[in-house]
Amino acid sequence: MQLDDLLQRYFATTDLSGVAPDTWSAGIEHCRVDLGLEEDRGKRFALWSFLHMFGSAPDLDVAFENEEDREAARNFIDLLVASEGEGEA
Repeated sequence: MQLDDLLQRYFATTDLSGVAPDTWSAGIEHCRVDLGLEEDRGKRFALWSFLHMFGSAPDLDVAFENEEDREAARNFIDLLVASEGEGEA
């Protein structure tokens, strides 16, 4: 899954600056439905990560049945937090 493809699929654009609030809400909801229906672990993780970046991901215990997947998601969150601190001096 490519980021541009996900943005196009859920928001009909790769430029989020012009996305209307209704389109934003509908795109997030569509992605959450797709996450719930997706059975492939890798694709589920990609969709959850995408939602997490927008502050809309479900809790880990809801999104992932497998503890390994929940741990991978925790690691992803930790990496994001660490990368946010890298720009500060």
